[in-house]
Amino acid sequence: MRLVRRLGVTCAAVLLVLVGSTSAPATAAQPDPGPPPDSIGSMGDSITRGFNACGFFLDCPSRSFSTGSSSTVNSHYLQIRAANPEIDGNNVNAGRSGAQADDLPGQAAVLAGEGVDYVTVLIGANDACAGSEASMTPVAEFRGHIDTALGTLQSGLPDARVLVMSIPDIKQLWEVGRTNFLARTFWSVGNICQSMLDNPISMADADTERRDRVRQRVVDYNAELATACAAYGPNCRFDGNAVFDFPFTLDQVSRWDYFHPNTTGQRMLAELTYQAGFGW
Repeated sequence: MRLVRRLGVTCAAVLLVLVGSTSAPATAAQPDPGPPPDSIGSMGDSITRGFNACGFFLDCPSRSFSTGSSSTVNSHYLQIRAANPEIDGNNVNAGRSGAQADDLPGQAAVLAGEGVDYVTVLIGANDACAGSEASMTPVAEFRGHIDTALGTLQSGLPDARVLVMSIPDIKQLWEVGRTNFLARTFWSVGNICQSMLDNPISMADADTERRDRVRQRVVDYNAELATACAAYGPNCRFDGNAVFDFPFTLDQVSRWDYFHPNTTGQRMLAELTYQAGFGW
């Protein structure tokens, strides 16, 4: 069950600078983001599609943290619309449930064709959350897909603002769900994210070390996302690992699969990532 295995779940980056002759830290000013955009497009996987946020094994794009129209989530789209009514109806969700990084260039081409002003990117959980540790996407291959996708955006949408978000800490899902019988049952029966969630109650060295290696792969992917965004230029912002660092709970996870964000989780993600973005 490919969709179930894959997930396709922020604070702004802080730089410490010296002020005068003191060592007191200060937050570096971000470049002026310009006016709120007139259109928004999203790239990503099942999280971006709102999978399992409103029904059993269904995409629910209206509850997407990025481009959704549901007031219960208060997506980026709705928060921007409050400041700029011109964006009304101009929200394109190019994500795909089950997507990995190799799907991203095609999604970027879709949004370039739509001519959107603002793009959110959340990808990579499925590259780590594979059927086994051995089948995770190699880091260099992951980076290549990200560079291709961002290159498509830069050439097709040279003035668009791009927000790249970190991948959630999938080991946190194991932490919050491993003692829950229903969560363990869904993970096992649905063959969900077995690279991380296989043998969830085992604390044997082999399982502990496997989980740590899978988590490290997510850390490595996030480092590549940050570097790729920095290379893109001032129109791209990375969330400073805010999604990865967020201590989500089981109450923010869908009871349909104990894996994807529910409506509460999508709302949290919308708030967290919008704060980490351009601040319109």
